[in-house]
Amino acid sequence: MRILTASDRALLVEAADLDEAMRWNLAWRGLPGIIEQIPGARTVLVHFDPARTSAAALAELLEATEPQDEHARPTGEVTIPVQYDGDDLAETASLLGVSTDALVSRHLAAHWRVAFSGFAPGFGYIIGSDPLFDVPRRLSPRTRVPAGAVALAGPFTGVYPRESPGGWQLIGRTDAVMWDLDREPPALLVPGIAVRFQRLSADHVQLSPAAEPVEASGNRVEVIRTSLQLLVQDAGRPGRASLGVSAFGVADRTAMRDANRAVGNDRGAAVLESVGGAVLRFHGEGVAVVTGAVGELAVTNRVGEVRDIVHGSPFATADGDELELGYPTRGLRCVIGIRGGVRVASALGSRSSDTLSGLGPPPLAAGDVVGVGAPPRRAVDPTVVTRELPAPGDLVELSITLGPRDDWFTASALHTLTTQEWLVTPRADRVGIRLQGEVPLERAVAGELPSEGAVTGAIQVPGDGQPVLFLPDHPLTGGYPIIGALTDSCLDLAGQLPPGARVRFRVG
Repeated sequence: MRILTASDRALLVEAADLDEAMRWNLAWRGLPGIIEQIPGARTVLVHFDPARTSAAALAELLEATEPQDEHARPTGEVTIPVQYDGDDLAETASLLGVSTDALVSRHLAAHWRVAFSGFAPGFGYIIGSDPLFDVPRRLSPRTRVPAGAVALAGPFTGVYPRESPGGWQLIGRTDAVMWDLDREPPALLVPGIAVRFQRLSADHVQLSPAAEPVEASGNRVEVIRTSLQLLVQDAGRPGRASLGVSAFGVADRTAMRDANRAVGNDRGAAVLESVGGAVLRFHGEGVAVVTGAVGELAVTNRVGEVRDIVHGSPFATADGDELELGYPTRGLRCVIGIRGGVRVASALGSRSSDTLSGLGPPPLAAGDVVGVGAPPRRAVDPTVVTRELPAPGDLVELSITLGPRDDWFTASALHTLTTQEWLVTPRADRVGIRLQGEVPLERAVAGELPSEGAVTGAIQVPGDGQPVLFLPDHPLTGGYPIIGALTDSCLDLAGQLPPGARVRFRVG
């Protein structure tokens, strides 16, 4: 066993192989201080509560625990129909030294079984019997891989449950539903189940229908004009990693706590999270507040009278009032708190929208309506809390821990990581931020890293040496090495980095 630092709140434990990792994963469930665990191809990522244990104490406890003799292996088989027409099919066949027909034939003939779950809800890492399939990931991951894409990476086959970023080699597509909350279990591919791939023609493959719009009644908020992204968020879904579900909700937890305190809500009540300008209409009387990113704010009443709103200060809303948010001048994400909290249907115990997995309500569009809960007993708090958030061009210093894969990089790369300024590019969303530096990070270890767990704030480095900073909706597992991770105290600031800002990492 080798125990590595994954962040200031997580350890990554290396096992001898996949089977041992699964047995350790079972043995550690329920140990004091552990929040959740994410198994990988030969690792287990262990998140812990620093208020209940320390990294050193937890490491001793993990080492002293005996592994399970055996882990559960579900029986049964699922069939996945595939149209083999992926964008990377020819290139992948060339990498493996076979024809495309031979690749498809051997993929159909191999015996496949789900080894473990990760990346996103419904994503299973499917390992096969044919040694041919050991495929390198793309040097630079795609920002969008379509739902139903069938892909290869290392010895695994995977099926993307929904549109998401990804660095696997695409060989085909399917219309099989990988994740369905109305199904038990929700994931089609559960660890241990056998998988058979079946070849189909293009006529058989159809994309899943789009999500239905959010409905509400009673006191409510209507979207008149949407922003670049307008989402419902709360404190997220902690403890669901075994299903491939990310724990995080709102990108700026401080802004959500400030908003809910201002309007008298519980600190975890659902809020709206907006990137860019938007216009919202209130139906019924209430109280609201805007925190997080700073920009122009104004409310227009039903007769056209306009009044300015103070950022961070609660304000009364009357029926028909419209709140207009200008594009932020500092920070990126506004949080709109509404007295009573936003009320939409919950999924796995949370109302938050997970843009990678598709859990929770879809991004809000013009004409959508969300409900508002009953007013809480707490009074509003007019205290205005100010925070200094970055503007484009500003230099932001972020504290990190090195690891777990800093030994995969040269000494000069580690020096570059902490001395070079990194530009926040427009290629950014709630999954992660593509950073750009003049000098890319040089690898000391070549080859593929077996898929393993990743934390929010992880700094993952694809083959091109330009890092990706993971945000709340990041994949739970991945195969590009992680050189370091933000400390927990810097995660909210990372969620407010606008394109054009510059970042410098500091170990500490």
